[in-house]
Amino acid sequence: MKASTDRSLWRWICIRISIFSICSVFVFVASIWVRYALQALWLKHQMPAAVREEYALIKAHPPADPTRFHQIIDQWWGLSYTDPNIASEDWLIIGVLILILIPCLVFWGLKTVRPLAVQFSRLTAAARAVARGDFTAQAQPLDNVPAEMTSFVRDFNHMTQQLARYDRELRASHVAMAHELRSPLTAAMGRLQGMMDGVFTPDQTQLAMVMKQLQSLNQLADGLQLLSLADADRLVLDYHRFNLTDLLKERIAWIHSRAEQAGLIITLDADSDCPLEADASKVGQVITLILENTLSYASEGKSLSIRVTRQTGSVEMRFRDAGPGVSADFLADMFERFTRAETSRARHSGGSGLGLSIARAICQAHHGEISAALPASGGLELTVRLPEVG
Repeated sequence: MKASTDRSLWRWICIRISIFSICSVFVFVASIWVRYALQALWLKHQMPAAVREEYALIKAHPPADPTRFHQIIDQWWGLSYTDPNIASEDWLIIGVLILILIPCLVFWGLKTVRPLAVQFSRLTAAARAVARGDFTAQAQPLDNVPAEMTSFVRDFNHMTQQLARYDRELRASHVAMAHELRSPLTAAMGRLQGMMDGVFTPDQTQLAMVMKQLQSLNQLADGLQLLSLADADRLVLDYHRFNLTDLLKERIAWIHSRAEQAGLIITLDADSDCPLEADASKVGQVITLILENTLSYASEGKSLSIRVTRQTGSVEMRFRDAGPGVSADFLADMFERFTRAETSRARHSGGSGLGLSIARAICQAHHGEISAALPASGGLELTVRLPEVG
């Protein structure tokens, strides 16, 4: 950034007003001085050599012969030179100088503040475009503007970039949401229509298949509601003290049969007593979501290790699997809604793409975080950090 743009708005204005004032006075005084200097040089050039020498001597000591001094002045400069009349030639010249200088100084002053006006105009045009719904609008920054204005333009452009990103994500989310809602709904309606048409016998098996689709639809609706509450900062948490190790064992036991069928071995490394003050139900939901995510995408690795450690003021849970992992580029997006590393595998497993985004929302509601990393040994490692006290 140029040095001129590192000035604050107040300093920027003060410098320009000061320069404008100083230049105005300097130009005015210099113009008057030049007028008198040129007149004196011209008249001295017209004087005879003897008079010029006499004038130089008397001017060095005017009190020595004031009468002769005024005679020379009146003869060569004219009687009006010492006349204080407002209509004298000198005042008229000053008036002409003012009339000439004012437009020049006004033009220079407007030129110096033009970058600020242009920058405001560009910001206004960009803001008007954003108001119309064009979130890609950007305000082109200018040089020679105050630091506050440069920062304002940079923040405005960053804001519009964020709005454009949110708009793209919202549109993509709506499309994905419609697809996710339509899939189980279409399946349930198709099965019911088949029973109504006599294609399927309305027995316990057929009704269970319909119920499964409706449960999937209900689960998706619950997930979307939780995310909406989290976005609005209205997710209610029921804080109380519980043993995190017991909660982990309970959730592992709940998923044990499915893990055993998939050949997934889950190991837990944690102290027998690991107290945590948080919403046990929501934390348990995070654990379940991670376990189910591992079953869906990493069960072929045959192992999932869970390690609980206490940090300063927080508790950390690390879930490391031995599955195929994800690409490094996908790490930044894997907690976004309706995102999947491999769509076909997610569809086969029935995943909606909301699990990890729900886990992140719950962790953030607890003032914690969840992150992902790719271990050097392969697989995927998810780390959940929660403060010890909510």
